[in-house]
Amino acid sequence: MAQTAPATSASRLHGLSQAAIRSVVAAAQALELGRADEADRQIIGLLAMHPDHPEVLRLMAGAQSLRGQTRAAIATLQRAVALRPDDALYLNTLGSTQINLFDYDGAIASLRRAVELDPKLAVAWYNLGLVLMRSMRVDESAAALRRAVELKPEESTARVILGDMLRAEGRNAEAIAEYRRVLAQRPDAGMAWWGLADMKTLRLGGADIAQMQAALRRANASEADLVAMGFALAKAFDDEGRYAESLQAIAQANARARQRQRWNAAAHAASVDAVLNAFTPPRDGADAALGAEAIFIVSLPRSGSTLIEQVLASHSQVDGAGELSDLPLVLTEESQRRGQPFPLWVAAAHADDWQRLGRRYLERTAHWRARRPRFTDKLPYNWFYIGAIRSMLPGARIVVGRRDPLETCFSCYRQHLANNEYTRTFADLAAFWRDFDRAVTHWRELHPTHVHENVYERLVREPEAAIRELLAFCGLQFEPACLDFHATARDVHTPSATQVREPLRRDTARAPRYGALLDPLRAELGLPPFAAST
Repeated sequence: MAQTAPATSASRLHGLSQAAIRSVVAAAQALELGRADEADRQIIGLLAMHPDHPEVLRLMAGAQSLRGQTRAAIATLQRAVALRPDDALYLNTLGSTQINLFDYDGAIASLRRAVELDPKLAVAWYNLGLVLMRSMRVDESAAALRRAVELKPEESTARVILGDMLRAEGRNAEAIAEYRRVLAQRPDAGMAWWGLADMKTLRLGGADIAQMQAALRRANASEADLVAMGFALAKAFDDEGRYAESLQAIAQANARARQRQRWNAAAHAASVDAVLNAFTPPRDGADAALGAEAIFIVSLPRSGSTLIEQVLASHSQVDGAGELSDLPLVLTEESQRRGQPFPLWVAAAHADDWQRLGRRYLERTAHWRARRPRFTDKLPYNWFYIGAIRSMLPGARIVVGRRDPLETCFSCYRQHLANNEYTRTFADLAAFWRDFDRAVTHWRELHPTHVHENVYERLVREPEAAIRELLAFCGLQFEPACLDFHATARDVHTPSATQVREPLRRDTARAPRYGALLDPLRAELGLPPFAAST
């Protein structure tokens, strides 16, 4: 398709009065800072006068996206794109919103079209790099991010992601230097601060705390930067043993994030019930051996899943693929084909359908079997889809990563986890833990030969016994390299990237350091207070 000239700001504002243009500018500035309420005040007036203007629709979609109304935002953007199909900025906005809905295939298509239309649009290259990284297409991601930096050397978000990629490669000193370069240019770059804090092995000191506290007071800091800095500040307080201040900083960061989106615990519990019911008793599925190449690692975040993958990826027969989005994308494709959301269509699916879906998953993941015959897929939330995995890929093995519930929930609470809104309050965390617990317990009892629980505390306490048991469950012969997993060289794109390159530590429990400060979380989990548990 022939490339058209990049659209200009003036052409996007065609048909608007001067007063409307001022409102557009004000709304855009509010959205840039993550201030949805301010943006809404401008957009409401614009919609009354210009309900079908593409630029007004684009701004409206931005506000919807900020509030977590992602599907509505995409529908609004599709209206805008239909009016301006060759505008790279519109396609970039659509692509970035599709990322938030985990429609990575759609996002890649939208963003590739955006950079085709306007090769100098740095933000589109950045978003393309981001979605490619989340799709575990690391080399393509690095190329897109470097292109964003070439076009806009001051682009801090792209530089932070490049720092994250250096960390994933184990190049920690270079990653730290990249984060520090960003902060020298922009002291309130929240994700650069979080990149430093998330190094795990790096301690942030008093000077860093003072700089973050000053940056938190900057008037132009965006909401996203304030949230990320809050988590980084909490980590710095923790490093200094200032646990009450750390907990207060986490609570403030989570409260700020929760102003934009709130978790619906009751709706999630109902969706888990629906999936459990849809696959109980098990559905007649694909051929028994289909999927034997795949090892799924499912868990809550911060439960040792990266450690499990590192152990398995140290085996000569296994490639560690990371957090693949392919399984939910295959199920989403089927939902779109049938015109019904998952799991409503499950009752109408036959063995041939599950065979087709299983083969579609294996087709999408073929890249990971180019070097070794088997691969891991460790997208944490795949625990929700265990029933579907058993129907689509009966030969696959499913490893459930478990960790002490208090440690798990607290670790999630203090980790800056994007798009995991259940981590914002103790009540939501406990409810999500219960959903996970009852679901994986159900699947393990229903499929005992294909679902194995790996308990983090036992792996740390008795590594050889736990690793031998894990390998045997996966049908793998024991190899000494699996015990020396920290020596395995591979990219790791999770918060545990630094930790899995070190020998096992037994001092990872953090909740005891906070003592009674965590009693509200203990109460939500149904655990006794700190004094009663010592």
